[in-house]
Amino acid sequence: MNFQVTVLKILVSYPDGFAVMADLKRDMAILATSGSDWAERTRRLGSLVPDLDIFSQALIERMNGGWRITEKGRAVLEFMEARPSRPEPAKDPPEYSIPAAPLPVLAHSGRRGRRQRRRSDHVRRSANAS
Repeated sequence: MNFQVTVLKILVSYPDGFAVMADLKRDMAILATSGSDWAERTRRLGSLVPDLDIFSQALIERMNGGWRITEKGRAVLEFMEARPSRPEPAKDPPEYSIPAAPLPVLAHSGRRGRRQRRRSDHVRRSANAS
């Protein structure tokens, strides 16, 4: 779990971005024990800003027995959570490109297809047994 990303995520969830230390510790404990999904998510977000340091970069400030996220901290968190935009398609495709053939459509798909396959398997087994 990336501690610094977690702190930013917790603080942004509080009114005015401020939480006292007891609340921060409680929320950290909940997230730390919530499973691997949270740890993977914070690791992925943290990898987008490898030199992240919430204290020296003034992303949070200490005040009145707690911490508050700054506007700069909110901006960094928004950057980390922004979904990557889709790459633009090539304007001039290479001349050697070959159009892709359409994928074959399976005759038996979904629940109905499974039933039909089971029936046909049953008929084949019955025919082989006699």
